[in-house]
Amino acid sequence: MGVKERRTKILLSLFLIAGVDFSSVIFDDKLQKSFDLIFNQKTRGTLSGLIKEGLIIKGESEGQYKLSDIGFNSLCLEFPFFRFLKEKWDGRWRIISYEIPEKKREIRDRLRREMQGWGLGPWHRSFWLTPHPIITTLKNLTSQKEEERYIQAFESDHVFGDREVLIEKVWGKTNLDGQYRDLFKKWHDTLSGDEEKLDKFKKVIGYYVNILRQDPGLPKELIGENWIGFEGWNIFQEIKAILLT
Repeated sequence: MGVKERRTKILLSLFLIAGVDFSSVIFDDKLQKSFDLIFNQKTRGTLSGLIKEGLIIKGESEGQYKLSDIGFNSLCLEFPFFRFLKEKWDGRWRIISYEIPEKKREIRDRLRREMQGWGLGPWHRSFWLTPHPIITTLKNLTSQKEEERYIQAFESDHVFGDREVLIEKVWGKTNLDGQYRDLFKKWHDTLSGDEEKLDKFKKVIGYYVNILRQDPGLPKELIGENWIGFEGWNIFQEIKAILLT
Protein backbone atom coordinates (compact mmCIF):
# COMPACT_ATOMS: atom_id res chain seq x y z
CA MET A 1 0.00 0.00 0.00
CA GLY A 2 3.00 2.28 -0.21
CA VAL A 3 3.43 2.62 3.57
CA LYS A 4 5.97 0.38 5.29
CA GLU A 5 6.31 1.95 8.72
CA ARG A 6 3.89 0.18 11.06
CA ARG A 7 3.02 3.22 13.20
CA THR A 8 2.04 5.28 10.18
CA LYS A 9 0.13 2.39 8.66
CA ILE A 10 -2.00 2.03 11.80
CA LEU A 11 -2.75 5.76 12.05
CA LEU A 12 -3.55 5.92 8.34
CA SER A 13 -5.87 2.93 8.46
CA LEU A 14 -7.80 4.38 11.41
CA PHE A 15 -8.37 7.65 9.57
CA LEU A 16 -9.19 6.20 6.16
CA ILE A 17 -11.77 3.86 7.67
CA ALA A 18 -13.27 6.15 10.32
CA GLY A 19 -12.97 9.47 8.50
CA VAL A 20 -13.06 12.90 10.13
CA ASP A 21 -15.33 11.75 12.98
CA PHE A 22 -12.60 9.55 14.51
CA SER A 23 -15.13 6.80 15.24
CA SER A 24 -13.84 3.51 16.65
CA VAL A 25 -12.48 0.92 14.25
CA ILE A 26 -12.20 -2.82 14.83
CA PHE A 27 -9.15 -4.36 13.24
CA ASP A 28 -10.94 -7.41 11.95
CA ASP A 29 -9.66 -9.73 9.22
CA LYS A 30 -11.00 -7.40 6.50
CA LEU A 31 -9.03 -4.42 7.68
CA GLN A 32 -5.90 -6.39 8.41
CA LYS A 33 -5.90 -7.71 4.86
CA SER A 34 -6.76 -4.34 3.32
CA PHE A 35 -3.86 -2.57 5.05
CA ASP A 36 -1.31 -5.40 5.21
CA LEU A 37 -1.49 -5.54 8.99
CA ILE A 38 -0.95 -8.75 10.93
CA PHE A 39 -1.80 -8.77 14.62
CA ASN A 40 1.47 -10.32 15.71
CA GLN A 41 3.62 -9.36 18.67
CA LYS A 42 5.24 -6.43 16.85
CA THR A 43 1.89 -4.94 15.86
CA ARG A 44 0.52 -5.29 19.39
CA GLY A 45 3.66 -3.65 20.73
CA THR A 46 3.24 -0.77 18.27
CA LEU A 47 -0.40 -0.34 19.31
CA SER A 48 0.60 -0.24 22.98
CA GLY A 49 3.20 2.41 22.20
CA LEU A 50 0.70 4.53 20.29
CA ILE A 51 -1.74 4.33 23.19
CA LYS A 52 0.92 5.38 25.71
CA GLU A 53 1.86 8.34 23.51
CA GLY A 54 -1.78 9.36 23.25
CA LEU A 55 -1.92 8.97 19.47
CA ILE A 56 -4.70 6.39 19.58
CA ILE A 57 -7.36 5.42 22.10
CA LYS A 58 -8.31 1.84 22.92
CA GLY A 59 -12.00 1.02 22.61
CA GLU A 60 -14.20 -1.08 24.86
CA SER A 61 -14.24 -4.07 22.51
CA GLU A 62 -11.28 -6.30 21.76
CA GLY A 63 -9.26 -5.04 18.80
CA GLN A 64 -11.11 -1.70 18.75
CA TYR A 65 -9.21 1.59 18.48
CA LYS A 66 -9.72 5.16 17.38
CA LEU A 67 -7.51 8.06 16.40
CA SER A 68 -6.92 10.89 18.87
CA ASP A 69 -6.39 14.56 18.00
CA ILE A 70 -2.69 14.08 18.74
CA GLY A 71 -2.57 11.10 16.41
CA PHE A 72 -4.38 13.04 13.70
CA ASN A 73 -1.88 15.91 13.91
CA SER A 74 0.96 13.42 13.69
CA LEU A 75 -0.61 11.77 10.64
CA CYS A 76 -1.08 15.16 8.95
CA LEU A 77 2.68 15.74 9.08
CA GLU A 78 2.99 12.84 6.64
CA PHE A 79 -0.30 13.24 4.76
CA PRO A 80 -1.10 16.98 4.84
CA PHE A 81 -4.21 16.53 2.67
CA PHE A 82 -6.13 15.29 5.71
CA ARG A 83 -5.66 18.40 7.87
CA PHE A 84 -8.14 20.72 6.21
CA LEU A 85 -10.78 18.04 5.84
CA LYS A 86 -11.26 18.51 9.58
CA GLU A 87 -9.69 21.83 10.53
CA LYS A 88 -10.17 25.38 9.28
CA TRP A 89 -7.24 27.29 7.83
CA ASP A 90 -6.09 30.22 9.95
CA GLY A 91 -5.18 32.25 6.86
CA ARG A 92 -1.47 32.33 7.71
CA TRP A 93 1.42 31.32 5.48
CA ARG A 94 4.57 29.66 6.80
CA ILE A 95 7.79 30.42 4.94
CA ILE A 96 10.93 28.40 5.56
CA SER A 97 14.37 29.22 4.26
CA TYR A 98 17.47 27.11 4.64
CA GLU A 99 20.90 27.45 3.07
CA ILE A 100 22.90 24.39 3.98
CA PRO A 101 26.42 24.13 2.47
CA GLU A 102 27.13 21.36 -0.02
CA LYS A 103 29.66 19.85 2.36
CA LYS A 104 26.75 19.39 4.80
CA ARG A 105 24.60 17.65 2.22
CA GLU A 106 23.67 14.79 4.56
CA ILE A 107 22.06 17.33 6.91
CA ARG A 108 20.18 18.97 4.05
CA ASP A 109 18.92 15.63 2.75
CA ARG A 110 17.82 14.54 6.20
CA LEU A 111 15.95 17.79 6.75
CA ARG A 112 14.18 17.45 3.40
CA ARG A 113 13.11 13.90 4.22
CA GLU A 114 11.74 14.95 7.60
CA MET A 115 9.78 17.86 6.08
CA GLN A 116 8.56 15.86 3.09
CA GLY A 117 4.94 15.61 4.23
CA TRP A 118 4.46 19.18 5.42
CA GLY A 119 2.77 20.50 2.28
CA LEU A 120 5.81 22.63 1.46
CA GLY A 121 6.19 23.98 -2.05
CA PRO A 122 9.26 25.64 -3.61
CA TRP A 123 8.56 29.36 -3.86
CA HIS A 124 12.07 30.48 -4.79
CA ARG A 125 15.48 28.89 -4.40
CA SER A 126 15.81 27.81 -0.76
CA PHE A 127 12.43 29.32 0.12
CA TRP A 128 9.54 26.98 0.88
CA LEU A 129 5.90 27.90 1.43
CA THR A 130 3.02 26.13 3.19
CA PRO A 131 -0.35 27.01 4.75
CA HIS A 132 0.09 24.30 7.38
CA PRO A 133 0.90 25.21 11.02
CA ILE A 134 4.28 23.50 11.14
CA ILE A 135 6.52 26.07 12.88
CA THR A 136 6.32 24.43 16.32
CA THR A 137 7.09 21.06 14.76
CA LEU A 138 10.05 22.58 12.92
CA LYS A 139 11.41 24.05 16.15
CA ASN A 140 11.10 20.73 17.97
CA LEU A 141 12.69 18.89 15.06
CA THR A 142 15.76 21.10 14.81
CA SER A 143 16.23 22.28 18.39
CA GLN A 144 19.88 21.89 19.49
CA LYS A 145 20.75 20.18 16.21
CA GLU A 146 23.28 21.40 13.70
CA GLU A 147 20.65 22.24 11.06
CA GLU A 148 19.07 24.79 13.41
CA ARG A 149 21.75 27.36 12.54
CA TYR A 150 20.87 27.23 8.84
CA ILE A 151 17.10 27.75 9.10
CA GLN A 152 14.95 30.86 9.09
CA ALA A 153 11.15 30.62 9.42
CA PHE A 154 8.41 33.21 9.08
CA GLU A 155 4.64 33.53 9.34
CA SER A 156 2.77 36.01 7.19
CA ASP A 157 -0.48 37.07 5.56
CA HIS A 158 -0.86 37.21 1.80
CA VAL A 159 -1.43 40.91 1.05
CA PHE A 160 -0.89 41.24 -2.70
CA GLY A 161 -0.67 39.07 -5.82
CA ASP A 162 -2.66 36.48 -7.75
CA ARG A 163 -3.16 33.40 -5.57
CA GLU A 164 -3.97 31.18 -8.56
CA VAL A 165 -0.62 32.04 -10.13
CA LEU A 166 1.12 31.37 -6.82
CA ILE A 167 -0.56 27.99 -6.31
CA GLU A 168 0.30 26.86 -9.84
CA LYS A 169 3.91 27.99 -9.52
CA VAL A 170 4.55 26.54 -6.08
CA TRP A 171 2.50 23.33 -6.08
CA GLY A 172 1.75 22.56 -9.74
CA LYS A 173 -2.03 22.45 -9.44
CA THR A 174 -2.54 21.44 -13.07
CA ASN A 175 -0.21 18.47 -12.79
CA LEU A 176 -1.84 17.33 -9.55
CA ASP A 177 -5.27 17.58 -11.17
CA GLY A 178 -4.03 15.24 -13.90
CA GLN A 179 -2.75 12.76 -11.32
CA TYR A 180 -6.18 12.65 -9.69
CA ARG A 181 -7.84 12.00 -13.05
CA ASP A 182 -5.45 9.10 -13.62
CA LEU A 183 -6.34 7.84 -10.12
CA PHE A 184 -10.05 7.87 -10.94
CA LYS A 185 -9.38 5.81 -14.06
CA LYS A 186 -7.38 3.26 -12.04
CA TRP A 187 -10.19 3.07 -9.50
CA HIS A 188 -12.74 2.54 -12.26
CA ASP A 189 -10.66 -0.22 -13.86
CA THR A 190 -10.19 -1.89 -10.45
CA LEU A 191 -13.89 -1.82 -9.62
CA SER A 192 -14.70 -3.25 -13.04
CA GLY A 193 -12.43 -6.25 -12.50
CA ASP A 194 -13.29 -9.76 -11.32
CA GLU A 195 -11.30 -9.79 -8.08
CA GLU A 196 -12.74 -10.23 -4.61
CA LYS A 197 -13.95 -7.07 -2.86
CA LEU A 198 -11.10 -6.99 -0.36
CA ASP A 199 -8.50 -7.41 -3.08
CA LYS A 200 -10.08 -4.51 -4.94
CA PHE A 201 -10.14 -2.36 -1.80
CA LYS A 202 -6.48 -3.07 -1.14
CA LYS A 203 -5.64 -1.85 -4.65
CA VAL A 204 -7.86 1.22 -4.25
CA ILE A 205 -6.01 2.14 -1.05
CA GLY A 206 -2.62 1.58 -2.65
CA TYR A 207 -3.40 3.88 -5.56
CA TYR A 208 -4.85 6.49 -3.22
CA VAL A 209 -1.88 6.51 -0.85
CA ASN A 210 0.45 7.21 -3.78
CA ILE A 211 -1.31 10.46 -4.63
CA LEU A 212 -1.92 11.44 -1.00
CA ARG A 213 1.86 11.47 -0.67
CA GLN A 214 1.95 14.14 -3.40
CA ASP A 215 -1.02 16.30 -2.41
CA PRO A 216 0.13 19.32 -0.34
CA GLY A 217 -3.27 19.55 1.35
CA LEU A 218 -4.24 23.09 0.42
CA PRO A 219 -7.35 24.40 2.21
CA LYS A 220 -10.57 25.15 0.34
CA GLU A 221 -10.05 28.86 1.03
CA LEU A 222 -7.08 28.67 -1.37
CA ILE A 223 -8.00 25.99 -3.84
CA GLY A 224 -11.80 26.10 -3.84
CA GLU A 225 -14.46 23.73 -2.53
CA ASN A 226 -14.68 21.98 -5.92
CA TRP A 227 -10.99 20.98 -5.99
CA ILE A 228 -10.64 17.52 -7.49
CA GLY A 229 -8.79 16.28 -4.40
CA PHE A 230 -11.92 16.83 -2.29
CA GLU A 231 -13.91 14.99 -4.95
CA GLY A 232 -11.43 12.13 -4.68
CA TRP A 233 -12.00 11.94 -0.92
CA ASN A 234 -15.76 11.71 -1.44
CA ILE A 235 -15.39 9.05 -4.11
CA PHE A 236 -13.14 7.05 -1.80
CA GLN A 237 -15.86 7.11 0.87
CA GLU A 238 -18.34 5.71 -1.65
CA ILE A 239 -15.95 2.99 -2.79
CA LYS A 240 -15.21 2.06 0.82
CA ALA A 241 -18.92 1.68 1.57
CA ILE A 242 -19.36 -0.59 -1.45
CA LEU A 243 -16.32 -2.81 -0.97
CA LEU A 244 -16.47 -3.26 2.81
CA THR A 245 -20.12 -4.39 2.93
